[in-house]
Amino acid sequence: MGGGTTAPAGVAAAEEEGVAKAVTTATPHADIPNIMSSLPTGPGFPPYQLSYYGGFWLSGLFLKGIAASHARFKPRPTDVLLTSFPKSGTTWLKALAFSALNRAAHPPSSAGHHPLYRSSPHDLVSFLEVSPELIATDYAGEDELYGELPSPRLLASHLPYSLLPNGIKIVYVCRDPKDTLVSLWHFHEKTTAVLLGVPGVAGASPPTMPTFEEAFELFCEGRCISGPHWRHALEFWEASRRRPDQVLFLRYEDMLLDPAGNLRTLAAFMGCPFSPEEEAAGVVHHVVELCSLAKLKGLEVNRSGSTLLGLKNEVFFRKGTVGDWSSCMTPAMAARLDGVVKEALKGSTLTFGPAPVIN
Repeated sequence: MGGGTTAPAGVAAAEEEGVAKAVTTATPHADIPNIMSSLPTGPGFPPYQLSYYGGFWLSGLFLKGIAASHARFKPRPTDVLLTSFPKSGTTWLKALAFSALNRAAHPPSSAGHHPLYRSSPHDLVSFLEVSPELIATDYAGEDELYGELPSPRLLASHLPYSLLPNGIKIVYVCRDPKDTLVSLWHFHEKTTAVLLGVPGVAGASPPTMPTFEEAFELFCEGRCISGPHWRHALEFWEASRRRPDQVLFLRYEDMLLDPAGNLRTLAAFMGCPFSPEEEAAGVVHHVVELCSLAKLKGLEVNRSGSTLLGLKNEVFFRKGTVGDWSSCMTPAMAARLDGVVKEALKGSTLTFGPAPVIN
């Protein structure tokens, strides 16, 4: 993999030794709990204690999730995994994919009766590496992970491509790193007090809350959960070039510009394309309307309910717009972050924002 943030002094060698120990086991990465204490650590943004593993900064919670997913998850041919860097359109993608995949059982036009009226997208599509049930048991156990779910299973993940189990069909949504950072910042302001109470997040002692300027520096260094952002996106981009039948790469900005077109692409990739009869009946329009950010944000379940890790549903819905980075970031900061990304992606065809127009 090319590009990305250079590991701090001493990190690369320690990481290499730790990873070597893990991948020599029968199940790669399943031995992470035994090497976690030897991994390089440091503060990250949001203010969590992070460990450096496999080229990425991850919380103890995510590391345990990687181990559990490799040891206890058995992929099925019909599985679909929705992947993203945090705050890149995950909630919207979950709603769209769930509604498209389950439209026969739950017609999107059935006003008031659709599961999205009663449950958050995060309740309907669980994260592979994080769930209240796994956290409650500290990831202990040998039972198959999500084995009770009927096929086709729809799950999600914030893990990098290189740390995921093999054999899963993947959809990835990518977002401009500047907007991702600002969305992360606002999310951090609303959720840190709750998340610091979750085992495996804060470390031995609660960290100091960063200012936005400090958070910006950490993000530019790649020191954020699942970071560096651009390395995370690059892995999925390259995988989608090599295996387009197994990895679909979507851009959040394109989804906003053409939600119906991207929904059709998503449904076809998942193996449930819209039929001519459904197109004529306006099913695509109904799904797009049901899953619009404005619609989801206004639903009672998302205004008053709570979901993953005890977080309020409302914290997953803010503006969802393009260019909101300017509300927190100066032009000089934006130019600096763009420069960091450009340098990290040198030699790659990956770009951020809407897909380039090819004449």
